[in-house]
Amino acid sequence: MTSALSVPAAFDPALSLEAVGPIPVNEPRLDGNERAYLLDCIDTGWISSEGPFVERFEAAMAEKVNRRYGIGVANGSAALDIAVAALRLGPGDEVILPSFTIISCAAAIVRAGATPVVVDCDPLTLNSTADHYAAVITPRTKALMVVHIYGLPVDMDPILALAERHGLAVIEDAAEMHGQTYKGRPCGSFGHLSTFSFYPNKLVTSGEGGMVMTDDPELAERCRSLRNLCFNNRQRFIHDEIGWNYRLTNMQAALGLAQVEKLEQTVARKREIGRVYTDLLADLPGVQIPLTGTDYAEGLYWVFSLILDDSMEMDAKAAMAVLADQKIGTRPFFWPMHEQPVFRKMGLFEGVSCPVAERIARRGFYVPSGVGVTGLQMRRVAAVVRQVLK
Repeated sequence: MTSALSVPAAFDPALSLEAVGPIPVNEPRLDGNERAYLLDCIDTGWISSEGPFVERFEAAMAEKVNRRYGIGVANGSAALDIAVAALRLGPGDEVILPSFTIISCAAAIVRAGATPVVVDCDPLTLNSTADHYAAVITPRTKALMVVHIYGLPVDMDPILALAERHGLAVIEDAAEMHGQTYKGRPCGSFGHLSTFSFYPNKLVTSGEGGMVMTDDPELAERCRSLRNLCFNNRQRFIHDEIGWNYRLTNMQAALGLAQVEKLEQTVARKREIGRVYTDLLADLPGVQIPLTGTDYAEGLYWVFSLILDDSMEMDAKAAMAVLADQKIGTRPFFWPMHEQPVFRKMGLFEGVSCPVAERIARRGFYVPSGVGVTGLQMRRVAAVVRQVLK
């Protein structure tokens, strides 16, 4: 039997490391108007947050996700900070969110002085459900933070109905969902506020950057104020509230606008990547690959994830180490919020258990699946994965 910790010598030469080379976990495509728009910023001197591309990018994103307002900010974490602050969540308020998510979600709640309450997730979609949220609602609950994970959207309608019954605000974190839909409606169009990230591994990238979306004009104006140090409308440099300098630059917006213009092609490319990997890895025993879809959405494959069965001797960390030796980039899954050392030091989440999140954090990782990955690279990734995990 082949060792689980090595790649056998008998290997298709066309898929060897020498033939294919190192494979990064993500590589963006900048093959649209990115260069032309960035040169325009340089030629005109508009490089700050006051340049014209900021409003163009905000309008383009708002149109894509069927929102009235988009407020560009420095990154996705900043978008979450502003969303929480815009709703005036603070001490004494509880906000429910998935434990299986990036720390930015819980950190925004903690920084506001509110209390994060975490819930587990579904083992197949990796998303939290309305039942998860409903089980922990208390009189102190003021908001639900809904986070779409890794390519499939959350089942939104039951959660929105739950929030309405209890009079709760909803923040929709759509950081990974550019171009995805739920029952035909754009992700990012739900809740009082939604947020996006434009980090390089997203379907729309501006290098760094983020956006808060809403249909409420008062919330939109408050978000604009919070991102810009809360300057007083009556006189600059006088402040009635503390905000942030979370502004998006014209150069970032120029890059983002060029990416939005080709979002449909990017979504199609991501789904093609998902289909290729699914064909190559669907019959691999002991490995859970992403669902191709649900009754409310087709998979987007923001990343192509692998979750190793408990019966396999190696965990994700060991498998990733072998793939790294073969110069194949990987990333681990999110580590659960209730197991984060920083939050435990704060006395948060004492006695909390989220078995699904705990398991997939240890057994899951993802392979190169950025829009720049080639067919040959995917074939090598799949071949090495098969050799390592069989």
